[in-house]
Amino acid sequence: MVRLAGVKKNYQRGRQTVEVLHGIDLDIASGEFVALMGPSGSGKTTLLNLIGGLDTPTAGTIEVAGRRLERLTSAALAGWRAANIGFVFQFYNLLPVLPAWRNVELPLLLTSLSAATRRRNALIALELVGLAARAEHRPRELSGGEEQRVAIARALVSDPKLLVCDEPTGDLDRHTAEEVLGLLQTLNREHGKTIVMVTHDPKAADYAGRRVMLDKGTLVAAGA
Repeated sequence: MVRLAGVKKNYQRGRQTVEVLHGIDLDIASGEFVALMGPSGSGKTTLLNLIGGLDTPTAGTIEVAGRRLERLTSAALAGWRAANIGFVFQFYNLLPVLPAWRNVELPLLLTSLSAATRRRNALIALELVGLAARAEHRPRELSGGEEQRVAIARALVSDPKLLVCDEPTGDLDRHTAEEVLGLLQTLNREHGKTIVMVTHDPKAADYAGRRVMLDKGTLVAAGA
């Protein structure tokens, strides 16, 4: 599903070039659940953004779901992301004026699907995360865990090949975090979703099948 070879990422700070990733080589198989771990500033989120097509490498190759991302134009990359990647972030990024199902529907507005089909797909995604009964509730009427479930449903509604999750439980209490992580694990094990999750929490990483450790932009471990 994911193959990185010699991936480097630099940023400019004034006249200074800062190299964040130093030649990353990494393979992730279809159907894996991988936790990206490492200290603050190690490059975890940068690597996740490259895998999800939100950023492009300075050097190296990135192949995801059969496409070489570094070869795509910005417009082509945006279309590829919409069709292949589901994003889950620490903060839910829900629109407060919309009910849950309309928040879930948002990615489908970029497609040619009819309004009836979009609604049906959104409701199916909410049912998958256990929130069918909350479809008409707005974010302020939901708990933090329910909001994150809505965000996961939104990530799933386009049936993406890959879910990329950036600290998805960082804003949740332990009990609620375990519920969300259990949901991600179920999506991986029972529905075959490939998941790459950034986390600083070893207990969260336990839900993944493999840990990938970064330190100062270098891959230091990629074992089970």
